[in-house]
Amino acid sequence: MISPPRRHGEYADREIDCQEAMEPGFQAIVDCMIDAGWTRGEIMRSLRRLIAADNMTQKENAKLEAQIAIARAMMRAGWPL
Repeated sequence: MISPPRRHGEYADREIDCQEAMEPGFQAIVDCMIDAGWTRGEIMRSLRRLIAADNMTQKENAKLEAQIAIARAMMRAGWPL
């Protein structure tokens, strides 16, 4: 089971608590990948690329949501698209 944050909202060590909660699962994934034949370097490079891809996806989704919100506002105001 993954540990939840110690408190609701922001607090000084929240990211450290998140890392500690993630650590067992992270190590399990790394161990399984190594057992499957991947090297630690390959695993870490792939994780960095997955994180970068997720960041890009989140940015693109935010842009699209903003464009949709603008289009909806324009439609409500009776402006042509």
